[in-house]
Amino acid sequence: MREDLQKRFDEAAARHGVPGAALAVWTGGELVEVATGVVNRNTGVETTPDSVFQVGSTTKVWTAALVMQLVDEGLVELDRPVRDYLPEFAVADGAEKSITVRHLLTHTGGFDGDLFEDTGRGDDCLDKFVDYLHGAGHVHEPGALFSYCNAGYCVLGAVVARVRGTTWEEAMRERLLKPLGATQWGLLPEEAILFRAAAGHVGPEGTVHPSWQMPRSNAPAGSTLCLAPRELVRFGRMFLAGGVTEDGTRLLSEESVAAMRTRQVEVPGVSGLLANRWGLGFELFDWGGEVFGHDGGTIGQSTFWRVVPGADFAIAMTVNGPGFMGLLVDVALPLIREAAGLPVPSLPVPAPAPEAVDVTPYTGRYDGPAMSYEVTEADGGLEIAVIPGEFAAKAGVTPTSARFVHYSDHSFIAAEPEEGSHQTVTFVVEDGRAAYIHNGRALRRA
Repeated sequence: MREDLQKRFDEAAARHGVPGAALAVWTGGELVEVATGVVNRNTGVETTPDSVFQVGSTTKVWTAALVMQLVDEGLVELDRPVRDYLPEFAVADGAEKSITVRHLLTHTGGFDGDLFEDTGRGDDCLDKFVDYLHGAGHVHEPGALFSYCNAGYCVLGAVVARVRGTTWEEAMRERLLKPLGATQWGLLPEEAILFRAAAGHVGPEGTVHPSWQMPRSNAPAGSTLCLAPRELVRFGRMFLAGGVTEDGTRLLSEESVAAMRTRQVEVPGVSGLLANRWGLGFELFDWGGEVFGHDGGTIGQSTFWRVVPGADFAIAMTVNGPGFMGLLVDVALPLIREAAGLPVPSLPVPAPAPEAVDVTPYTGRYDGPAMSYEVTEADGGLEIAVIPGEFAAKAGVTPTSARFVHYSDHSFIAAEPEEGSHQTVTFVVEDGRAAYIHNGRALRRA
């Protein structure tokens, strides 16, 4: 299998202009690993299966596991207010009084999520970030709607650090990474540099981004963790085993593992790569059988991670530049279909003749801290202009505009693909008029 997979991986990477990538899959009771390209086009260092990549928001499941360990020990209760464990937690509208640990785990806290304030490299960076959140804006009432919230996971990291009396990083090392038997990982740049660490490549040409380190304050949400794909597979297998590691060490109770894999909230929108429901940390997918996992992205690096309990199957793929969607469609999704036997759906595409609908309820401006959207009528559909906020602009995101056509109900899909896939958006309608535009995050109408 490895030889065939290596050939497919190499060919797909060349076809889609991928700088470097690595993939690990657990199937048939064995681990198969392949790698292609380079970790850094400026240095030409070859990518190997043990190269470490920034794995972005897949980190959130690790943070959720740290929280669930506290639940197992009776130190935290899911439906208690976060302020019971972190008294200084507050947001702009006073909703912190009713925001629970469960709300943060399920992205239903209701405050602005894309806040990436750099509060320094010190061990107090999470405490400073929690103070910064006192100005976080209101999006919706706690529990009312799913809206992806990076900031909420930073708060969960602060809860872990406070209750444990240590840092989030030390809790990760001592309570997850080391007991798992993981070897290829780094939580800080001085740890990652000991390995073949991938650099992010950006733009159509895939040039090395001049900045590698992201704010430590966002580490529990996904800004710093570096892993080889095999370590995500190892972590996934712990969940397949009901919370037990390869050497028999129990890291989570069976009850906590089951809770993390159980639907907690529905996600508005079109099922594609994004889950249609969420557990406690995990994305949950309706792919003809139970599938869970998470995706991740930092500047110029992307990660795909899925676990299939019914087939004793786990896969993780990391890519350090453009072409991620091409590798996903050409290699990762077919591999799940072949090895796990699941009818994994294809990514959504526009209808040959999209239905004409009245778009008046959807037009307007929708604002968030990372992006704003200007939605106007265009050619029987919508023209959606995306205006990056300060952090996104610094990360190299430029303003874009694209035409969207009707897909289903209150959902629209881009008429033209970008990097091999068609973006979708869904409008959350209240009283006959869109109150939010939703693409995983809910942005309120201005």
